[in-house]
Amino acid sequence: MTPLDSFKAFLKLESAGGILLMIAAAAALAVANSPAHALYQAFIDAPVEVRAGPLLIAKPLLLWINDGLMAVFFLLVGLEIKREMLEGQLSSPAQVALPAIAALGGMLLPAAIYAFCNWGDPVAVRGWAIPAATDIAFALGVLALVGSGVPPGLKVFLLTLAILDDFGAIAIIALVYTDQLSPASLLVAAAALAALAVLNLRRVAAITPYLLAGAVLWVAVLKSGVHATLAGVALAFFIPMRGREEGDSPLRRLEHDLHPAVAYAILPLFAFANAGVSLAGVTPASILAPVPLGIAAGLFAGKTVGVFAFSWMAIRLGLARLPEGVTWAALLGVSMLCGVGFTMSLFIASLAFDQGGPAYEVATRIGILGGSLLSALCGYLVLRAVLRPGRPA
Repeated sequence: MTPLDSFKAFLKLESAGGILLMIAAAAALAVANSPAHALYQAFIDAPVEVRAGPLLIAKPLLLWINDGLMAVFFLLVGLEIKREMLEGQLSSPAQVALPAIAALGGMLLPAAIYAFCNWGDPVAVRGWAIPAATDIAFALGVLALVGSGVPPGLKVFLLTLAILDDFGAIAIIALVYTDQLSPASLLVAAAALAALAVLNLRRVAAITPYLLAGAVLWVAVLKSGVHATLAGVALAFFIPMRGREEGDSPLRRLEHDLHPAVAYAILPLFAFANAGVSLAGVTPASILAPVPLGIAAGLFAGKTVGVFAFSWMAIRLGLARLPEGVTWAALLGVSMLCGVGFTMSLFIASLAFDQGGPAYEVATRIGILGGSLLSALCGYLVLRAVLRPGRPA
């Protein structure tokens, strides 16, 4: 399979997965606001324990999804970033300049808007990174609904920006949302990383040894105080791009195997478990409270203005150029789609307010759902208008 074929297959998976994400989120909202709400709550609160001798991991199902299954998602993200850095869009400075500058604007301005809305609340301000993320699958799913008239350059721009955005989100999680550290667990994690390094240096092509060392790494990181999903990213960067045999790529094999499970199972399950917010008692005043308002405004206004303005500035200064076949109007539409935070925003919110209680949980979900839906709808309408048949992009 050529790199172009891989790229097309990736887009198809992500687009279909994005549509499935929308369905899962809608289902969660419907169930959470129906007589079956108690069953939904019992489902995500169900206790799950794994014991091996003195080692015990006991968490509700929601945290197994957020800490365990999402580590697989971050493993896939790490594989995509590594592949793109070695031979894809991130390997060429000329290709990466515009989405990199746009991604920077798309993270700075939403964070600033949220911080401005919540500056007086030291607990609420911890959520400044929530509107800084873009959901690749959801955004590409909306882009797929626009139709076949989307220029390839526009898809590449959105995909590259979202990957860089994920990289920034990973860095934020590692640097900001880390608890007190356990030296003993960090030593075990270091030993697992050393084992992965040996496997990589020996160019071991079999995936199983990496996954076994990765499982040890995940448990150690989980117990260390660093968020467990970062183990998935670390594991990804030790998977070799090329094996010993000509044409063999362990990284591509693992990425190909993980894509369907992540796109069609893990992310929809995460959306279903995290998007179910009861709207009982929600009033216009609660929607306009600082936390949901800061998130929604950050996602919709912050992402749109940040991505578009930084892109315009980069092009006007000669640092980058507009993708071939793409107009400013189409770029504006895609800038709006970058405000679909959803999966990553929900995930960061769960870290920012893990001790915040139900009030912050409801507030963040309202803001994320509202800002993401508004961004998706406006981005879709703009792109449908400027990319309709017979009109240049």
